[in-house]
Amino acid sequence: MAVVRAAITQATWTGDKESMIALHEDFARQAAAQGAQVVAFQELFYGPYFGITQDAAYYDYAESVPGPTVDRFAALARELGMVMVLPVYEEDQPGVLYNTAAVVDADGTYLGKYRKHHIPHLPKFWEKFYFRPGNLGWPVFETAVGRVGVNICYDRHFPEGWRTLALNGAEIVFNPNATAPGISNKLWEIEQPAAAVANGYFVAANNRVGREDNEYGDEAVEFYGSSYFVGPDGNVIGDVGSSTEPGVVVRDLDLDAMRTVRERWQFFRDRRPDAYGPIVAP
Repeated sequence: MAVVRAAITQATWTGDKESMIALHEDFARQAAAQGAQVVAFQELFYGPYFGITQDAAYYDYAESVPGPTVDRFAALARELGMVMVLPVYEEDQPGVLYNTAAVVDADGTYLGKYRKHHIPHLPKFWEKFYFRPGNLGWPVFETAVGRVGVNICYDRHFPEGWRTLALNGAEIVFNPNATAPGISNKLWEIEQPAAAVANGYFVAANNRVGREDNEYGDEAVEFYGSSYFVGPDGNVIGDVGSSTEPGVVVRDLDLDAMRTVRERWQFFRDRRPDAYGPIVAP
């Protein structure tokens, strides 16, 4: 039985980058103390969710990947023997910015990065002001805990990315988010289980939690946490995380369940890519 103990975190903006980084270092240590072998943080984990406004001052949160924050957590990954998924704001070059997640192996090796493909632009989610669309495909990383993929927040609304990760061999897909109440609540309950069962892999979905009124005052939105893991059968594993409090969610993932589910439901055998042309028509 190939069981992986995995952790995801949910946090409220502390008010400054250094304390946010320190908080997540503590989260990683908490997860390690519970035996976790992999941990993933929320979208843009060391800053506020600045998509609420359009302000060039937030470009200052961008840094190279790998760069200072990834390097700092790579050292911690090596110390703890833990795989890490690190969603950060990436500056590829001045004015060329991406919403990115770096993946670091348990020995501290930087394995690569995923850049968010789908960029929303609507009230309080003005992301096109900050990010270019991702251009690195949907990579799957060979890690100490298995084959790991990433899909960031708004990407989850598009089934093509989930399927591409499956075809690329993903066993666990981490889906870091900054999602706020509204229609999102119902989608949060159904999209990740649907993606997991359609593709026969594990999904780990985590979300910011709390109100960032220390940054945005009355304009702040209330992130609802509720982070969770779901198995390849579409069932949530254990309890869903708090809707109001920061914390770490740790669950055991039995990777052998993928084979059981895929042999029962032969979705990959019965796919008809020859008939799907209209899906990719511009």
